[in-house]
Amino acid sequence: MLSLPDFKQKQILFINTLLHEGKSSIKLLNQNIVYSKDDKIINRISCHKAFAVFIIGDITLTSKLIQQANDFGVSFFLLKRNFSLYAAIQSRAEGNYLLRILQYQLDSKNELALAKNIISNKISNQLKLLKNSLENSKYRQLQTKIKLDIANTKDSQSLMGIEGNISKLYFAGYFQSLDWLRRTPKTKQDIPNLLLDIGYTFLFNFIDSLLQLYGFDTYKGIYHKLFFQRKSLSCDLMEPFRCVIDKALLKAYNLKQIDTKDFEFKNGKFGLNYQKSNKYSFIFMQAIMDHKTEMYTYTRGFYLHLMNPDKNLFPDFKIKTR
Repeated sequence: MLSLPDFKQKQILFINTLLHEGKSSIKLLNQNIVYSKDDKIINRISCHKAFAVFIIGDITLTSKLIQQANDFGVSFFLLKRNFSLYAAIQSRAEGNYLLRILQYQLDSKNELALAKNIISNKISNQLKLLKNSLENSKYRQLQTKIKLDIANTKDSQSLMGIEGNISKLYFAGYFQSLDWLRRTPKTKQDIPNLLLDIGYTFLFNFIDSLLQLYGFDTYKGIYHKLFFQRKSLSCDLMEPFRCVIDKALLKAYNLKQIDTKDFEFKNGKFGLNYQKSNKYSFIFMQAIMDHKTEMYTYTRGFYLHLMNPDKNLFPDFKIKTR
């Protein structure tokens, strides 16, 4: 199992094969992951430092690379031009059957208690980012009300209602300088929603990779219930960290890093010019790297709590507002 000191040295590699002409390939050379175009080396990273490799476009992977990458704990994510995932080769601890037994033996009462912790943490971070937009008295009043509402919630559907209501307030307040309309996942009705989808995609796969390292069945969620081909547990544990992507997006707008000329509107939705994809990928990947230790610690804390809740407290992530 990957230790925290080792994990701190890990990095994410992003490869956009569409930016260079020629045949793209990745191979292993002297324990380095080497990306080439027509046998000309474009980039490389040590297997000891890589944690995840995101690839856009067609590429050739060698069987030797896949074998070694698994040994080093490196995951590969293959993306389409619109950043949607179509395949993944992930490093995972599949033999942790005790953990999976615990996952499937959780009753509805314990699942709800865990879900409350996750959503409470998410909302706490949302309110912290929103604090500057609210009067101090209203902020504290809202904090108290939400805490009581979550504590009194009897089922997951009611919890979703609380989360949904706060999310509407949060997005409208936090992104008010962007002429925000509403959060519409995957519809790409405007540039901010498109960029959030991209950022959340990277975050989701990063969290999923962390969970795989411990041997979780990431399809078995506690807040997001079992649904065909949905990694519900990864959806769960990314919730407290969505604010990392939100904060990165608003910061990028404030720094004038978002250029509307980089996007095109076609068939009723916005798309990102693939030649500019590296620019926006870096914004979100850097945000994830800045919080990778907290994400690792949270995932590890969740694992320890599930294995022995009497000895290990449920983890908590606190976003920094500066």
